[in-house]
Amino acid sequence: MFILESYSMAVVFCIITMLCWGSWANTQKLAAKNWRFELFYWDYVIGIMFITLLFAFTLGSNGSQGRGFLEDMSQASATSLRSAILGGIIFNAANILLVAAISIAGMSVAFPVGIGIALVLGVIVNYIDTPQGNAGLLFTGVALIAIAIFLNARAYKKLSSDTASASSKGLLLSVLAGILMGFFYRFVAQSMFSDFTIPESGKISPYTAMVCFAVGILLSNFIFNTYIMRKPFVGIPVNFSQYLEGGFRNHITGILGGMIWCIGMSFSIIASGKAGAAISYGLGQGATVVAAIWGIFIWKEFRNAPKGTTTLLNFMLALYVLGIALIIYAR
Repeated sequence: MFILESYSMAVVFCIITMLCWGSWANTQKLAAKNWRFELFYWDYVIGIMFITLLFAFTLGSNGSQGRGFLEDMSQASATSLRSAILGGIIFNAANILLVAAISIAGMSVAFPVGIGIALVLGVIVNYIDTPQGNAGLLFTGVALIAIAIFLNARAYKKLSSDTASASSKGLLLSVLAGILMGFFYRFVAQSMFSDFTIPESGKISPYTAMVCFAVGILLSNFIFNTYIMRKPFVGIPVNFSQYLEGGFRNHITGILGGMIWCIGMSFSIIASGKAGAAISYGLGQGATVVAAIWGIFIWKEFRNAPKGTTTLLNFMLALYVLGIALIIYAR
């Protein structure tokens, strides 16, 4: 299977992860305006499943190192498989809340708040589980990002009163998504053998772990998303007949969104072999900066905000960039 050989290449993979995770939500924006996020999300999950299988039978099945996908799956212990699947279930619960928050509050709010919280919790949880890197630099970076989250929430509250009517729900969903998302990665990491060049009996490769992770997302989606379709956070309920009536543009944007996100997740998992789970996850969550830039400068989500908000947002972005730089240097 394909394995990274150096930390510098792991950082490159994490940067690609950051770009993918920060950009996939544009596909939700590009879907038709009448295409609800609950319907979008079914195609998003299909895109994730497709990429995990594609990588498993290509990158995960070729090369002289590690263990091929089918061989790896056949020897996997129930504990390892359950751990990766559980990671997918936890992620799916978090991500549905995040997508809902994006539809209510926009990318420039949902990502910095939700993913920022996930970054802080995820780095702490993954570092406790597998301590790698300079703790002082790592947690200083995390602290700067925590301050940036606070500044972003303050900026959002400065929006006009008509937008503020949905602010409490958008912020609450972002916070809940962030808390849940801070814990999924460790379960995927725990399912894999620590040194990707030396397969361990019962443990699984990053490619097998991603397939199991995607299975957890797919199976749980029939529970989580079906419930939200019937009891939506905003608007009237939707049903599966509406999904089947969707046009090509609606479906392809959802599938593309899932593929973009999953490329990022796969690269993050592959990079964790050299960078460590805490740094790989933390650096990838620099996606908050990418998403905030999309939301602020491209989609103009703060165009009606009062004077002084732009300064607050620029300071928030600067703190994020500095925090991410410290996370990289911590290794």
